[in-house]
Amino acid sequence: MDTTITEVKSKRDKKRFIDFPHDLYKDDPNYVPEIYIGQKELLSEKKNPFFQHSKVQLYLAYNNGKIVGRIAAIRNNEYNKFAGANVGFFGLFDVIENYGVAKALLDKATAWIKNEKLDAILGPTNFSTNDTAGLLVEGFDRPPVIMTTYNKPYYATFLERYGFAKQMDMLAYLATEDTISMKSVRLANMLGERLKKRGVTIRNVVMKNFKKEAATIREIYKGAWDKNWGFVPPTDAEFDHLAEGLKMVIDPDFGLIAEHEGKAVAFALAVPDINVIAKNIKRGRLLPTGIFKLLFQKKKIKRLRVILLGVLEGYRKMGIEAIFISRIISRGMEKGYNEAEASWILDNNEMMKKGVERANMVAYKRYRIYEKRING
Repeated sequence: MDTTITEVKSKRDKKRFIDFPHDLYKDDPNYVPEIYIGQKELLSEKKNPFFQHSKVQLYLAYNNGKIVGRIAAIRNNEYNKFAGANVGFFGLFDVIENYGVAKALLDKATAWIKNEKLDAILGPTNFSTNDTAGLLVEGFDRPPVIMTTYNKPYYATFLERYGFAKQMDMLAYLATEDTISMKSVRLANMLGERLKKRGVTIRNVVMKNFKKEAATIREIYKGAWDKNWGFVPPTDAEFDHLAEGLKMVIDPDFGLIAEHEGKAVAFALAVPDINVIAKNIKRGRLLPTGIFKLLFQKKKIKRLRVILLGVLEGYRKMGIEAIFISRIISRGMEKGYNEAEASWILDNNEMMKKGVERANMVAYKRYRIYEKRING
């Protein structure tokens, strides 16, 4: 196949870049189109705070005038500064089932990263681990939930053939109303009463004080994840941008903050899986009818995603994590939800894995971050 790789430069190019997956996955029953305005904002140097400190180059692959693949080459300066690393990333990788096209795209991204004097390429991340990240390698039988990735099974084969190797796996755990261990939920609630005696209380997020609450959560987020593999602390602008994006789907019943004598020490957030609705929004366009589906079909959503859960060091192993999970599950069942996914959990985070497994949650999807050395 005669493949041509071109840089994305114009607005028209960006539109084609965003829309390519809709054509690639048009016959896949599990595909969920990304909301167009969200993807447009992700790629906007003016609107996405990521571009305040880092840079991205987008590429499209063509064959006989038809788009057959896409990729982003990424320099994340905040990650390199925090991790003491000198690496680049790739992301937004989609390609037809043709290794030659995949190789041409990966060659182009690798060349860009080499030109940046970086020593390795990791991915996929879109654009950092604070965004959607990871290649789905297990669990292709179900659609992705909100803010998780989905891809063709052959992507892993292409990356490994190119020389990428596993760097880290991330797991998604699932519980249903039929499989959840209610005994563990009851025990966790009893533990909550004991923690009260030690000055630890748990409350809901107060939406009318959203900016203040977001600032509190931001500081816990930075402190609770700082030793996790792949973590890069978001800038204040990045975190605020993420918080604003989630605000429209947050239900305060599923936003929990633990406080010790008035000091916030942990938080958890679960959000309704709007992908249940987004799945039927053609090509991710909210206009003219997609917006009404999002607004008026929320009752169709029966699945939650536990998207964030963090506990500051010094407050772990007290049972706060278990209480968070149990309260989200209990309240979710009361409100008519029948499934909950907890993701992502690093494959080497044994404490968190054991915590969700006690509630009878089962790992049902696996995502992978790959790495390939390119210099030195």
